[in-house]
Order: sequence, then C-alpha cells, then structure tokens
Amino acid sequence: MALDQFVNAVQTLSTQGNYAELCEHLNKSVEVLQRNPGQLDTVLESLDMVQHSLGYLAVLVAKLGQENIENWGDLLAKCDTFISLCNPEQIRFSPNSLSDLCHILTNELVKRECAIRGISIISRAIKKLQLTSSSLTPAHSDLAKLCLTSKCFSPALPFLDTDINLICKENGQFDAVYLLMYYYYGGCIYTALKKFERALYFFEVCVTCPTAAVSHVMLEAYKKYQLVGLLVHGDKPKAFKDNLALPKYTSPVVGKFLKPLCSAYNEIVTAYHSNNSAELRSVVTKYQELLTTDSNMGLVNQVVASQTRTNIRRLTRTFITLSLSDLASRVGLATPSDVERELVGMIEAGSIHATISQQDGMVRFDTNPESYSSPDMLRMLEEEVSAAMALDKQVTKMEEDMMVSPAYVKKMIGVRGEEDDDAGNRMSSSNNAVSSGSSKLPGYSM
Repeated sequence: MALDQFVNAVQTLSTQGNYAELCEHLNKSVEVLQRNPGQLDTVLESLDMVQHSLGYLAVLVAKLGQENIENWGDLLAKCDTFISLCNPEQIRFSPNSLSDLCHILTNELVKRECAIRGISIISRAIKKLQLTSSSLTPAHSDLAKLCLTSKCFSPALPFLDTDINLICKENGQFDAVYLLMYYYYGGCIYTALKKFERALYFFEVCVTCPTAAVSHVMLEAYKKYQLVGLLVHGDKPKAFKDNLALPKYTSPVVGKFLKPLCSAYNEIVTAYHSNNSAELRSVVTKYQELLTTDSNMGLVNQVVASQTRTNIRRLTRTFITLSLSDLASRVGLATPSDVERELVGMIEAGSIHATISQQDGMVRFDTNPESYSSPDMLRMLEEEVSAAMALDKQVTKMEEDMMVSPAYVKKMIGVRGEEDDDAGNRMSSSNNAVSSGSSKLPGYSM
C-alpha cells in the first residue's frame, strides 16, 4: 500500500513538473523503500526512466544499499541505462542523489573486483552533473578510484587534464572528502604514468586544501608529495626548501601534525640531498617495512635511481671528461657497465649530452646543442604563451563574476559599514577630547 502511494506520488508530481515537492517526498520515503527490498523491482517496472527520473533514481539507490544484492548484473545494467536516459532537468533538482548512486555503485564494483565495468557509467554521470567541462563534481573521485583500481588510466585523463575552476555544490554544500580523494587518486594516476610534475601539483592541492584538521587522505598525499617532489626537483641547484616548500597559504596544522607523522620520509629527503647513495639505501632499508605497508616502495626505488642520475648530472657541471670506472665510484654504482647503462638512458632521454668512447672507456660531457630556434621549440613556445593568455582571461572573468556576486557585494557593504562606524566613533572620540580639553583651558580676565 505504501509503495503504491509512492508510485502514484512520483507519477503525479513528475507529470506536474513539481520537482521541488517531489524531492521532499522522496526524502521522506527512504525508509519505506528500505523496508520493502523485495518489491523494488515491481516499483521500477511501474516507473519510466525518462519521465520519472528522480523517483527511479531513488529506487536504484535503495536497491544498491541492500546488504545482499540479488541479480547484480541486471541491476548494473539498469544503472547503466538510467544514467544514459535520465532527464537532466530533473536530476539538477537533486544532484546529490545521483552522486550517492555513483558512490555506492563504485564501492560495490571495487568490492566485487570488477571496477573497470563502472568507468563508462561514472564518466557519463559526471557529464550529467557538470555545469561546465571545468567544474568538479563528487563523482570525479569515483571515476579516479575506478581507473586506479582497474589500472585503466586513459578514461580519467580527459577529466584530470582539465583544470578545475568551479565546484558543483549540492544543496549549497560540497563534501571536502571528495575533493581530497579526487586530487589524491589523480596524483596516483599521474605518478603511475610517470607524469611527475602534474602528480606533484595534484598532491600539493590535496595537502594545501584549507582545513582546521588534517585527514588520513592528506597524510598519504603528503608522503607521496615528498617522494614525487624529489623526482621533479631533486636535481635542481636551488635549495630543496625553495623548490618544495609548501605555499604560504597552507594551513598551519599541516606543518604541525603531518610532518611529525612522516619522519621516515623526512629522513629519505635528507639522505637524498646528501648525494650519498649508500646513506640513502641505508635509510630505505631501515624503513623498508613501513614503506611497503604504505605501498610506496616502488616510488622509493625510483627515488633511489633518481639520486644516481642526479649525481651524474651534478658531475657534468664539474667535469668535461671522466672514465666510466671513476664515474661509477663517484655515483655509487658497482661496475662501469652499470654507469654506462645509466648514461645511455639519460642521453636517449635528453637529460644530459655526452659521448661515450668504447676504446678507452672515457665519457665526454657536451653542452646542450639546442639553439631554441627549431620549429618544435617555437611551437612549444606558442602553446605556452596561448595557455598563459587563456589563463589570464579566465582569471579576469572569475574576478568580474566575483565582484558582481551578491555574496561578495553584501560582504563588502558590511565591511564598509563597519569602517564607517569605526571612523564615526573615532571622530566622535576626537570631538569629545577637544570639547573636554576646551573646558579645562585656563580663563583670563582683562
């Protein structure tokens, strides 16, 4: 009986276009749906995905929330079809419901070890929720999680490569955990793809998110931030604190609580900059169990290899020629063949310019032959200038939008009102002081 009333209410309110009242009715009907799991399939058959999108969505969320889901394949297919056919106009009245569907579906897919099946579903859900292509939704973190779990990274890249300039709030709010998870998972994906500069940016956003208390997500991001920072800036001549110091707007609690919890990673950073490979390997061995538990051992091994390449680059600024055996001893490698292998890889990558003589085993370091006048270099310069101009226009537009927003205008009026009151109080105090001072002037009689 209760479910019949639910179906009738959904059909009537959807036909009338009274979506605000429909959302209120759906919120009150959550317990009814949860108490009748065996009849939810019948309810779904009574509703149309397009005409009754909000009601259909509420039933799907209730079915996914069951402890023992029956006919999982059929339910997943219905979720897939619904996200493709649902009415965007109705979904905008309750975007948090579609986000809830994405969260529950993602967790269930990961639990069943079939994360790859949900990637296309969540991708389409994000496009339904987005106001613009550069807006962030709670479902972004679900897509990144599925791609990372399934090790299928390419579907997430179009979203990750787009810089975010708007957050899609649901009922005026946005749960910060989904922002943190999106940037953390995104940083992990870029790290796996060896796009370390972009990964460092994502981890930095996660760590520097305004907060009054640190979370476990921020802690894990800070650990990877330090390691990836060594891969990006480890060979820079500037001091490490200048290259990897967190921005000034970082919350004070980050330095107060996160850094003491990452003592092992702090020691790795110190050992890396000692330019002593034996010292770095000693620290890694000391904390090997912890690093393995944190799932960071593979990244640490890359840091160890990076230190060797950094030491080789440092020697290119000091010597013109060196023997392979001498170079191997200076950078801490066992044999000349090991250092030759590293040199060949660095030469192929273009990180150094050198010539290896097979006759006498000598290495000659050359200067960079790039004249910065090739078509490729000019094309890259043009792309960078275009990107900078686009960013300037975007910032200008955001500033203009902010200055005319009701919240900003109201706040500025309040600030000016307070300033005017303070100025009036100061003027009144000054007048009182003059008046009081005048009454105390000595009188003179002629």
